Amino acid sequence: MSIGVGSVPVLRPRKKGEVPEVGAIELFFDLVYVFTVVQISHFLLGHLTLIGIAQSAVLFLAVWWGWNYTAWAMNWINPQSVAVRLLTALLMLCGLGMAIALPHAFTDEGPLFALSYVVLQLVRSSFMVWACRGSVLSRNYAHLLSWSAVASVVWVIGAFAPEEMRLPLWVLALLIDYAAPLLNFYIPGRGGTPMSTWPLHREHLAERNRLVFIIALGESILIMGFTLEEVELTAPVVMATLLGFAGLVLLWWNYFGLRIEEEVEQDPEGERQTAIARSAFAYAHAVMIAGAIVVAVSIEQVTFHPTGHTETPVAWCLVGGPILYLLGNLLYIHAIAGVVALSRIVVIAVLAALGIAAVTTHAFPPLVLAGAVTLCMLALALFGSRIGARRS
Repeated sequence: MSIGVGSVPVLRPRKKGEVPEVGAIELFFDLVYVFTVVQISHFLLGHLTLIGIAQSAVLFLAVWWGWNYTAWAMNWINPQSVAVRLLTALLMLCGLGMAIALPHAFTDEGPLFALSYVVLQLVRSSFMVWACRGSVLSRNYAHLLSWSAVASVVWVIGAFAPEEMRLPLWVLALLIDYAAPLLNFYIPGRGGTPMSTWPLHREHLAERNRLVFIIALGESILIMGFTLEEVELTAPVVMATLLGFAGLVLLWWNYFGLRIEEEVEQDPEGERQTAIARSAFAYAHAVMIAGAIVVAVSIEQVTFHPTGHTETPVAWCLVGGPILYLLGNLLYIHAIAGVVALSRIVVIAVLAALGIAAVTTHAFPPLVLAGAVTLCMLALALFGSRIGARRS
């Protein structure tokens, strides 16, 4: 069934074996996330406490889930359609509202953040119910919409609740949002939506996730440039900049050097595709991109304070960013290839040991710790290039 506005159908024409292209409107939508990721980094930088880290995680996971569900929807709807372009513009506006409210989401701008998120999720799912009507996807999105509606109630209650209650309520809302796909969007009396009923092209999602990962790395470049404008270019600052740049290159290398998609059996559509995509993109990429954001924060910290003893928050950011990235990388490799990359586990253990040593002994200046972390990631990149992702 081809539903359209004007002469262009709302749903993508689907031909077996043909991967949907990433449309220009999808790239345009991603531009909002350049600003959003910068906002998250700055929020984390100003709230390096346990509560602040938890708040940063909640904000990031909400932003990510809004992007993730939009990327999945674009697997089926046609970016050339006027209706889809208008939808995307509205979703961009909601994303911008979240980004603007983000620095004060746990104080006076909580309602703007929550309402922007809720509108983004409910409007997109409602549109998909309409666009896919007459097909099983319409039923699937009706289930998704029901789960989002329940989570939205909790988001809104948290936004207007006393500030000390906002974090636990929003954590509950996130648990509802993130658990929904794992439970197949089950609704009592109506059943669930098995993965076999979500036919998609994994390569389209893979491309979208690769692009948003580059956006996360690009945000680090922006922070690096802005930071250098504010400090004197002494030798330690220059060294910190070089190490930060090397760290970004190595994140890129360890990500794009995997080439793991080429090593697995290609199955254009089907239940296995959906299972792989859910783990590899919806969940694994969230952890990897969170790691890239923490790396950006560590670059700014070391650039401002390259010498002296390493403060505990700086130490945990320096090792925590790469550890988060590698944990996501482990999940990604396991989802795609069904193997456990032992090299990642070894490097995670070494990085954790470096962090513990830095915190307990105060013997490592930030530059030294940053150099050690960079060497670990370089060793992993070289090892992966030589051995191959499947066997590493």
